[in-house]
Amino acid sequence: MSLGRKALAAVLAASTAFSLAACGGDDSETIKIGTTDSDQKQWQVFKEELDKAGIKGEIVSFNDYNIPNQALKDGQIDINNFQHMKFLAEYNVGNDTNLVPVGGTEIVPLALYFKDHKSVEDVEKAGEVAIPNDSTNQGRAINVLVQAKLITLKKEGLLTPTPADIDEGKSKVKVTTVDAAQTATSYLDGKPAIINNSFLSKAGIDPNTAIFKDDPKADEAKPYINGFVTTKENQNKEEFKKLVEIWHSQPVQDAIKEESKGTSVEIKMDGPELEKILNDTQNKLKAQK
Repeated sequence: MSLGRKALAAVLAASTAFSLAACGGDDSETIKIGTTDSDQKQWQVFKEELDKAGIKGEIVSFNDYNIPNQALKDGQIDINNFQHMKFLAEYNVGNDTNLVPVGGTEIVPLALYFKDHKSVEDVEKAGEVAIPNDSTNQGRAINVLVQAKLITLKKEGLLTPTPADIDEGKSKVKVTTVDAAQTATSYLDGKPAIINNSFLSKAGIDPNTAIFKDDPKADEAKPYINGFVTTKENQNKEEFKKLVEIWHSQPVQDAIKEESKGTSVEIKMDGPELEKILNDTQNKLKAQK
């Protein structure tokens, strides 16, 4: 996952960035905030709210999910906001790092779609579901099908089940793993599919047509809470906590609601509470190895 410093510097130099003008003096330090979706409306509104608060900052945009944590680790940025705790846990475990959350932002349910159909029973009749094949979404997608009572696992309670963990004899459907971007294509081809929110709008899929989605209030959903993340030594910086506070301001939340078409669920959770979820997730990942 790691990149050389030279390669990382090149990515940063090429990345899209925009400055957040401060109302205060020029002696304040600029906070570099990394993300993968700066083109979404909430980031522009976030910029405006930071400007009003007199906070000086720069949004650094990445087009690869694997880079913002490396940039944070190497000191190229100060904080990022693009990932859920399971993604962070996988990064920490895989890279022997200790990046930590500052505060929660949202959780976006993962959902099952079937064009021109409305029930789980219709999916059962179809007999097969396309799911993302990447490690971040595959396990969650399988657990969505478990919650929908469409598949049964050989062992209950797995955080990151794989197709090999599915008890095919007791399951009502089979799963087909495809590239995450191709799940929307499977849907458009008339097949049931679990599709990440980021691919819905591009494919013209209304998120409100989901047949089934995981419960954002369930304990199983906690690892999928998104949040601002920084290094351990900077976790308690007041200016970083202020970023979280501004993210939860009404103008930013209104923009998120519009961008996500109401699917995003706001999560207000402080760093220490979210870190407990992170640590628990990391321990489960290590135990599954």
